[in-house]
Order: sequence, then C-alpha cells, then structure tokens
Amino acid sequence: MTTTSSPPSTLFSELKAKIQAKNARVGIIGLGYVGLPLALLYSEQKFSVTGFDIDQRKISALAQGGSYIVRIPATEIQAAKKQGFNATSDYSRLEQMDAIIICVPTPLDEYHEPDLSYITDTAKAIAPHLHAGQLVVLESTTYPGTTEEVLIPILEKGNSQGLKASRDASGTADFYVAFSPEREDPGNQTVARRDIPKVVGGLDAKASDLAAALYGSIFNRVVRVSSPAAAEMTKLLENIYRCVNIALVNELKLLSMRMGIDIWEVIEAASTKPFGFQPFYPGPGLGGHCIPVDPFYLSWKAKEWDFRTRFIELAGEINVNMPYHVLDSVAKALNQHKKALNGSKVLVLGLAYKKDIDDLRESPSLTIIELLQQAGAQVSYNDPYFPTVGKGRKYDLQMKCVPLDNLGQYDCVLIVTDHSDYDYARIVRESQLVVDTRNATKGIKSPKIVPC
Repeated sequence: MTTTSSPPSTLFSELKAKIQAKNARVGIIGLGYVGLPLALLYSEQKFSVTGFDIDQRKISALAQGGSYIVRIPATEIQAAKKQGFNATSDYSRLEQMDAIIICVPTPLDEYHEPDLSYITDTAKAIAPHLHAGQLVVLESTTYPGTTEEVLIPILEKGNSQGLKASRDASGTADFYVAFSPEREDPGNQTVARRDIPKVVGGLDAKASDLAAALYGSIFNRVVRVSSPAAAEMTKLLENIYRCVNIALVNELKLLSMRMGIDIWEVIEAASTKPFGFQPFYPGPGLGGHCIPVDPFYLSWKAKEWDFRTRFIELAGEINVNMPYHVLDSVAKALNQHKKALNGSKVLVLGLAYKKDIDDLRESPSLTIIELLQQAGAQVSYNDPYFPTVGKGRKYDLQMKCVPLDNLGQYDCVLIVTDHSDYDYARIVRESQLVVDTRNATKGIKSPKIVPC
C-alpha cells in the first residue's frame, strides 16, 4: 500500500503514469445502469477493473458471465471477464485500487428531498481502505456542493492515517477527488458511449488532470470545468432543461385537448423549423433516475441561499401531476362507455419509464397502477421486459405480467410505455377501449382510441 511518505508530486506523477499506461487498477462502486457500462468500457481498454456492489444477486450473475441489464448482452460480460474484470461485495479490496469511481443512486425521499444515504454509506465504506495517491471520483447526480461538503469530509475523517484531499492552496496532497456526472441514456442506440463527452471537475488542478486522464482513456472527449460544484451544476442544467421543456409540452397538451387540437400534429409541424426549436414530447409523467429527481435537488439546495427556484418548481409540479391526468382520462373514457372505474378491468401496457428498456426507476406507470388500484380498478399489466414486479423504494405491487391474449376481457387497455414489440393495430382491433398516453396508435383510425 502507498503511504504518505512519498512526496505529493511523486504520488501525482506515479498515478498519472499508471493511468496513461493503462496499468491503473480501477474500482467502480455501484454496478447498475451507470456503473456496469462504465466498467465494461474500462475493461475494453485493457484496464484492470473490479466492480463493487452490495447486491449479491448482481455479483453472482456477473461471476457466471451473465447480464441483468437487457441492453448489455452476456457476451460483453464474458469478454470483460477474460480481461480480468471481476465483481465483489468485499469493500476491503478497495485498498488495491488506484482509482475509485462512485456510481450509486441518489433518489428523493418521500418529501421530495435529497436522499444522500447511498453516497454517505459508500464514502464510509471507502474511508477505512483509502490510501495515499488514490483518485476518488463521484458520478452520482446530486446538488452542487455534495462532493466538497459531504463526500470529502467523510473520506478525511474516516481514514485512520489522517489523509487529506489534494487542495492546491493547502499544499497537502494525499489523495485526489473529482466529480464527473454520468451521462447514460438507456436505450439510446445512436450515440456510442465513448462518443459522449465527459465533464470533469476536480477539487484542484491535479485532481482535474488525473480525472481527465482517467476518463480520456475511454471517452473521445473530456470537458474540464473549474470545480466539482461546476460539474455538479452542469448535470443539473442538462436535466432541468429537459424537465422544464417536457413540462411545457405537457401543459400545452392539456390545453390542446380542451381546444380539440392534436398536440402531436403540432409538435411534428413545429419540428420542421430548421432553427430555434427542439422537439419535446408529452407523456404520462417523468421517469428515469435523473429528470424526475434533479430539479428537486437544486430546489432544495437553493433554499440554503435564500433563493426560490419558482420556474423549476412549477415544471416539477406539472410533471408530477401527469399520472393524475391519466387517471382522470381513463375514468372519463370508461364513463363514455357507461362504466365506472371502480370495478373495471384495466390492462396497463408498459412498465418501463421509456420504450424498449428494462428500467423501472421513477417510472410513472408504477404511480398510475397504484392510483388505478386505489380507485377500485382491477389492474393487470404486460411488459416484455418485466415478468414480475415486486417491491421498490416507493411501491409494492407484487404483480405478474399477463399475456396479450383475450384483450377483449379488459374494459380498458392503457398504453403507458410504447414498446416497439407491441402490435398496436392488433391491440386496437381486439380491445374494447384503448387509452393512449404516448401517441403509439398514430395512424390507426378507430373510435376505440382515446388520446391522453
């Protein structure tokens, strides 16, 4: 193990040389939708990679050469294993790592406030195994200041050697810390992961140099910013931009429905403008780890500065209310068929938060199912990516996927996620009533279809 006896300049130059020679041992904590793809990228470049996770099911699957993420084939796991990739729940092995990348969840609690327990627990697990000359990078999306105010104090207080993070002004350089926001887009088949520019912000110039070298070995472009807080804010801006624009188009959808205008036709027409417009699309609510969460992280942090983010809060309010709009639409559609929602059989198509992925994080479908059940509906679901759905942080459904046969038995088929696997013409033909939240039935003419 490296000790503090080495001069700071030597620690820095040794680690940078290891990274450039691809001899650095990389540890990635959190082997989910962000951490596992990242581990595979480093493995492809012949780095020695160890994955860390507290979920033993993931460790077992990877040990057997299997994958638990649909878009990552088992062959990629097996190829990585041949390069030495391995996964473990033994955090003492962090002592062997030259660079540690943290890719753990940062959800909201029941009051829509940041839950940093995954970050704090991970930092506490790293601290006893920290050694001089290591680089620690946080990738988890969070509010500006988390790296410096939460992560670093735990690392500094929790190690027994009195190690301090490298700060240019202090002259101390025991270990290095940076923030680099993840930019994963599940289901995106058009942009290769290594072509997505990687933003990095180090606590000091040396940390930035090391982080840039580490990510520059697997990404084609690295964008440096001045600090971890600037990198943290960069990620929030990216996702709040989307959140606000989706809220705008959701609100316009609600207005357009009252006015008898097809919002999808309007968006398609507006998209023909070659400048000044980027299309966003309405839906049943926001899903995924970032867009439904990030605005609330910044709103919460802004209160510390006696600042209210009214624009962001309004966008969040509109998007959070969309599942309730879906509930009302289903009730009204059933009412037109002289049926009450209470007691009706409703089939929900699609659980994932967007099409063609196996990701349930913050999916609006889960909220919609719970709202339907609370209203007395008998709810079933179909999703080719989820044979079952059990208990999560905010839901406990305990349901099994039903086959798409005898669609006529349901009083309403509700399209929540527009998976490409579905034959929408057949679904409309065989169903009594179809409520479509995604414009999945575009081009199909039928009085059974109710846009939502």
